[in-house]
Amino acid sequence: MIEIPESIVLCRQLNNTIKGKVITDVVAGFSPHKFAFFLGDPQNYPSLLIGKKVIDSNPRGGLVEISTEKTRIVFGDGANLRYFGSGSKIPDKHQLLIEFDDNSFLAVTVQMYGGLWAFQVGAFDNPYYLVAVEKPSVLSDAFSKDYFMNLISDENLQKKSAKALLATEQRIPGLGNGVLQDILYNAGIHPKKKVQELNIQEKEMLYNVIKNTISEICELGGRDVETDLFGNAGGYKTKLSKNTSGKPCSKCGSIIIKENYLGGSIYYCKECQPL
Repeated sequence: MIEIPESIVLCRQLNNTIKGKVITDVVAGFSPHKFAFFLGDPQNYPSLLIGKKVIDSNPRGGLVEISTEKTRIVFGDGANLRYFGSGSKIPDKHQLLIEFDDNSFLAVTVQMYGGLWAFQVGAFDNPYYLVAVEKPSVLSDAFSKDYFMNLISDENLQKKSAKALLATEQRIPGLGNGVLQDILYNAGIHPKKKVQELNIQEKEMLYNVIKNTISEICELGGRDVETDLFGNAGGYKTKLSKNTSGKPCSKCGSIIIKENYLGGSIYYCKECQPL
């Protein structure tokens, strides 16, 4: 699933591959998928996009945004983006295919569910997108310690858990249940620990760990449980994920525990992340 690091890595790769190219063909909805979400009628995507030159690509929280002169293409959640050079065979299945003037193309498929939204600038009112555009990126200077401390001091959050704080209600757009695991592990904080139980040192530690962990994941090309624009797994080895569940903790040797919590899985070490 696309989270902050995947969005940053994908946009970096898109800027290296399709920036400046002109869209020459678009096929939307070729392989039916009930949870591939388009904006309006996907059959209108060709007239909306063909002839447009790609300006750049930008990460928007956990969303990937491709900009042309007058339109935007936004991908989210379970959208899998793959870039193919000229002469490559088009995949048998795809939910969106975008071809460029050098005969290279972008093929996008959807796993469980995913957004593939194309629209005129200003014509998309999706709240997740608007919040992601409005709020500061975690790796930007605007996401400062003061900003985070103000966020975490909200009275309505004090009885919520660390997981709820970081990965629900788009408080930090794009920080999802995947990246959350290593952040809390690196900070030594249990996913179920209440915000009101965090002392000032833990709050400051959490801020620094959010910045440092996401930065490290991006530098290494994404998480090893996700793939990039070319189908390659990321170089960052996740400490807590499906790959490490039931295995010894790299710090203390205790077995990594997996539980279901708040609509998804959590992983933790009971010794390194005491509740």
